[in-house]
Amino acid sequence: LRHRQGEMVDCLETLVNQESPSGDPELLGAALGTVDGMLARLVGSSGRRVEAGGAAHLVWETGRPRALLLCHVDTVWPRGTLARWPFSVDRGRATGPGVVDMKAGIVQVLFALSALGAPEGLRLLVTTDEEVGSPSSRAPIEEAASGLEAALVLEASYNGALKVARKGTAQYTVRIKGRAWHASEPARGANATLEMARQMLDVAGLADTRLGTTATPTLAAAGTTANTVPAHAEFRVDSRAASTAELERIERAMRGLRPHLDGTEITVLGGIERAPMSREISRGLFERAQAVAATLGLPPLRGVLAPGGSDGQFTAAIGTPTLDGLGAVGGHAHAEGEWVEVERMPERAALLAALLQDILQSPRRPE
Repeated sequence: LRHRQGEMVDCLETLVNQESPSGDPELLGAALGTVDGMLARLVGSSGRRVEAGGAAHLVWETGRPRALLLCHVDTVWPRGTLARWPFSVDRGRATGPGVVDMKAGIVQVLFALSALGAPEGLRLLVTTDEEVGSPSSRAPIEEAASGLEAALVLEASYNGALKVARKGTAQYTVRIKGRAWHASEPARGANATLEMARQMLDVAGLADTRLGTTATPTLAAAGTTANTVPAHAEFRVDSRAASTAELERIERAMRGLRPHLDGTEITVLGGIERAPMSREISRGLFERAQAVAATLGLPPLRGVLAPGGSDGQFTAAIGTPTLDGLGAVGGHAHAEGEWVEVERMPERAALLAALLQDILQSPRRPE
């Protein structure tokens, strides 16, 4: 695949230039069309659109599938980001909105399939809502992975390492109801902003750095006018933990939040979204990946616990062996200036192709 590096970068540029922010059906539909067009050109056949929960996703498969290739085309970058931050390549690094998370991974999948000649026994699923928690694609993901021998997730690597385990994730919304009054008489109101501040400190205190458990207040909003005691406030919480016990501890604590200030009320929405992915579910696939990497002359592979969530946790939760982080080598996902090492794209595509070949050449697992 090394001689196709330039072609891979051209495809990456095309895909990055097709903006695809979560929640924008028009752009997401166009991005799926771009991926499908690349499938037809590089692999020789097109996929099919599937509708779920009001969103479209793309499925491509050959014969009776044994392995799932799992990708998402949506990004965190809003429409128009390209105008100020266009795709570019400088000193071996490609940059642009969504380049590492995870459009380079999609390109690597397509070239891996192209190198293999689209063999029988594979299923590719490209979803459009991973960055917002996969509300519409979770069921299709679980259905696509059910009963298969492997789910290979094309999220970016972690500093070059594969992701053999992942923290579980939870998302909460804390809504606070107070009582509005003129700001010149604050004691006659119940200040929702002050209550929110106290609650945010309480939530942040739930984190346990020793265990790697986080509880992070993120988005926040409160008030109506500058001279009114706020009657309403709301903030979001992102929590991650390596164990189900820790996720459940945070869950109980969130449900147990109580007001500090008289006249305020608290409502907690949300909950656990993705269960932790254990090393056991990835162990066999990681060992196979290490073996094929050696045959390709690649450096020894490392496996790490990843702090972020991915759709691979859905496939792992239903018992399908899952290996994550097979996508691009790069950095700064979700941050301005995210980047991909261009020279690593062919080797990671080759690693994926060799792993798929190893799976498909082994005896089919009894049903």
